[in-house]
Amino acid sequence: MKTVPTTLVKTGRALSWLSSLSLWLAGGGLVVMTAIVAWQVFCRYVLNDSPSWTEPGAVMLMSWFIFLGAAVGVRENYHLGFDVLLYVVPKGGKKWLRMISDLVALAFGIGMIWYGIELVRLTWDTVLPSLQISGGWDYVPLVAGGVLIGLFALERIVLRLAGEPIDDVLDEMPPAEVAAELDTAEIKV
Repeated sequence: MKTVPTTLVKTGRALSWLSSLSLWLAGGGLVVMTAIVAWQVFCRYVLNDSPSWTEPGAVMLMSWFIFLGAAVGVRENYHLGFDVLLYVVPKGGKKWLRMISDLVALAFGIGMIWYGIELVRLTWDTVLPSLQISGGWDYVPLVAGGVLIGLFALERIVLRLAGEPIDDVLDEMPPAEVAAELDTAEIKV
């Protein structure tokens, strides 16, 4: 039986913790954003005085939980992939299609970091009037999401190259259409 190098185990634990933290922060951000929007609606229609900070604050929070959630999706293998091809390709080919998908996710994360930093740099000296903070903060979630997407995609690539069976569970799953029919059949019985 093959043993996993200690470095990979420790890194995996750290990334698992980071993924869980990201998911909790995204969920918390969704709750806070909902409360902010509810407050805005209450102020607008009941008090007839809508605060100016609620809409940009809610949008900024939405950026955070979207990018954090997307990164968790990459780690959990819920990102876009070659699903249609996976149904017809032999098991050995599936590994390479998933590898290509993870490489694309890694490249996308790097692009998010590169262009996100440029956007932060270009807008840092502006001020968002309603929040009284730098305009660069609008793009910080893009950079943070890119870092996490890159880390999580790189983790999947390294594990696959190390020979870890990260795709075995996916290969055992039936296609989505078959799984949906199986679920419906179980309900009917």
